[in-house]
Amino acid sequence: MSAVLELTKALIERRSITPDDAGCLPLIAGRLEKSGFRSEFLRHGDVDNLWATHGEGAPVLVLLGHTDVVPPGPHEAWSSDPFVPEIRDGVLYGRGAADMKSGVASFVIAAEQFVAAHPDHRGTLAILLTSDEEGVAIDGVRRVATTLRERGQRIDWCITGEPSSKEKLGDLVRVGRRGTLSAKLHVRGIQGHVAYPEKARNPIHQSLPALAELAARRWDDGYETFPPTSFQITDTHAGNGANNVIPGQLDVLFNLRYNPNWSAERLEQACETVLKSHGVDYVIEWQRGGEPFFTPEGELRRVVREVLTEVSGNAPEESTGGGTSDARFIAPLGAQCVEIGPVNASIHKVDEHVRVDDLERLPGLYGAVIERLLAD
Repeated sequence: MSAVLELTKALIERRSITPDDAGCLPLIAGRLEKSGFRSEFLRHGDVDNLWATHGEGAPVLVLLGHTDVVPPGPHEAWSSDPFVPEIRDGVLYGRGAADMKSGVASFVIAAEQFVAAHPDHRGTLAILLTSDEEGVAIDGVRRVATTLRERGQRIDWCITGEPSSKEKLGDLVRVGRRGTLSAKLHVRGIQGHVAYPEKARNPIHQSLPALAELAARRWDDGYETFPPTSFQITDTHAGNGANNVIPGQLDVLFNLRYNPNWSAERLEQACETVLKSHGVDYVIEWQRGGEPFFTPEGELRRVVREVLTEVSGNAPEESTGGGTSDARFIAPLGAQCVEIGPVNASIHKVDEHVRVDDLERLPGLYGAVIERLLAD
């Protein structure tokens, strides 16, 4: 059994459902320390984080990942136990096989092989792992990034091992991600009988024009390879189920996925300006999930493009699509960030899997990028 397959299976066996690391990080740290890495555990709340480094000074390359996984759902829906890794027809099955224990294992193997071949490499090779990417993402990389900023830690390049490939390994690299901004809107009305609307104030009627304006607005025309900013209402609730009572409050959930044309602060101001212009009596709670980031053309993109072209046989698609990742917390530190990983078709699904052939090639892919950036 290859080293990367053995480590991936060992990680899948650990039931590391967010935010429980279930021993993944100590296992990884123990391996890295044998290769000369310095390990630091940063625990915040219920979340475990690992910051492991080899070498010193600039440039600094960070390999970023997470050991936590989403719940598997009913075990009987799986073809095999989600926490007992099983290979069938050249495919490794198990929760986290694609998202992203294969990427983490490949990082570790690539790092071990690189420092063995280049013990005196230039700069710093770092691995940052968390057990809180699939959850609320408060005490994970977000908190660690604050610590690194306070220390004055420089980061030049960051590679996130999220499953990014579409159909075959290396056919896509993410060079940016949209920001995400969520809101809980509470519109205050006055409850009353539907037969006497003059004695009540319907919060649904009050808010509809403003919500319609927000939903119909064209926020921008996109940015570079980013799509236009999107506003989506995801839930509404008012009333008590009776058809003869005007409700006293309307609760609305909405989300904006936005490109670098905007910041969370400016979007909040724009939304509240619309609400106020329609005279809506409201209270709003904002949740900033992360600002957008974009890595322009430079050394990291050039190297990654070269390596992925060699791996897949074609130049990769350079995308800013998808949701969010922990790279959104590293990019504000001044780092160029990309995401490279296995095929993402099965992530968060029953029978999540990764092709063994792809898994065997991943350490070489990451290793080639590390080599071209840090080899002495």
